[in-house]
Amino acid sequence: MTTRLAELTTMRVGGPAERVLTAHTKDELVQHALELWGSGEPWLLLGGGSNTVVCDEGYPGTVLLVRNAGVDRVVEDDADGHVRLRVQAGQDWDALVAFCVEQGWSGIEALSGIPGLAGAAPIQNIGAYGAELGDVLHSIEFLDAESGEVVRLSAADLELGYRDSAIKRGREGVVLSIDLVLQASDSGLSAPIAYAQLANALGVELGERVPLRSLREAVLALRASKGMVLDPEDHDTWSAGSFFTNPIVSEQFARTMPDDAPRFLMADEEPEDVAISFEDLERGVEPPVQAEEAPRQVKLSAAWLIEHSGVRKGFRIPGSGASISSKHTLAITNRGAASADDVAQLGRFVVQRVQQEFGVLLHPEPNLYGLEL
Repeated sequence: MTTRLAELTTMRVGGPAERVLTAHTKDELVQHALELWGSGEPWLLLGGGSNTVVCDEGYPGTVLLVRNAGVDRVVEDDADGHVRLRVQAGQDWDALVAFCVEQGWSGIEALSGIPGLAGAAPIQNIGAYGAELGDVLHSIEFLDAESGEVVRLSAADLELGYRDSAIKRGREGVVLSIDLVLQASDSGLSAPIAYAQLANALGVELGERVPLRSLREAVLALRASKGMVLDPEDHDTWSAGSFFTNPIVSEQFARTMPDDAPRFLMADEEPEDVAISFEDLERGVEPPVQAEEAPRQVKLSAAWLIEHSGVRKGFRIPGSGASISSKHTLAITNRGAASADDVAQLGRFVVQRVQQEFGVLLHPEPNLYGLEL
């Protein structure tokens, strides 16, 4: 029986796979990967399918499904209450977050509701609501394609950036498991809240802590309001999540943007939002100290750029089965009968509109196979 990629991805588009293999254990994952590399034939590693869009012609090779699940404590709590967990690559990410919240371990609660599996998390350096995986990642177990050996890479080895890593930039291999260091405490409180929208939803100030369950519930509610929590009954969630990354531009270019365009100054070696807005910078508030003469970079909001280029929520090219989400302009969605070509056509249209209006080139966040924007 032929398996279509539409059945294996959250966008629910994509043609048939030539062959599908499933790895239920780490050893099977290693064995299959080594055999596939040795064959010289094309193959695709697929986890939860939440960050992948495959063309209508399908994939001309083997699809290897990562399904080795499990969570273990590998180091007992230290004097500071740190807990180190080893999470298998095929472990459902949100189930892991829910488990940690129930255990009273903080550090990944703001990453609730992100679809996909744990093995993909370091490749993309997943992040949301002021937190990202790099904040808690200790290391990964990695099958290196060049050597054929299983090695342990530290978080520093991965050179994590904004939705980026050394693996995403071309270091070939397979993530087998990831080690996280979380904080255990009797208080059951979250890490300090680092995102204004989340703080507002909880009615607290930035930097405050709240019960872990309260924070998780707030994050899930915010994500659901944007169509970012998977629901088979809601076509706004038939997507790959955020379809475009927030563009990072020079400070000089950012000054040319309209006054109401959201802009966030980036720390020099910490590619994440810092606690100072572009407007504060204009008023003379000093940002964190950066390397001397290092050019400052500013993160723009892809969602704002899309909407203000004239592409509104729910926008659809006539006759297409794909549309912009009715809840969030950053998501391209399958309205039930979309083709991969429909998705790509809409993606190209959005890129062109934003580039024409603002001179900013948007880049897709999901991995595209057989498709171009």
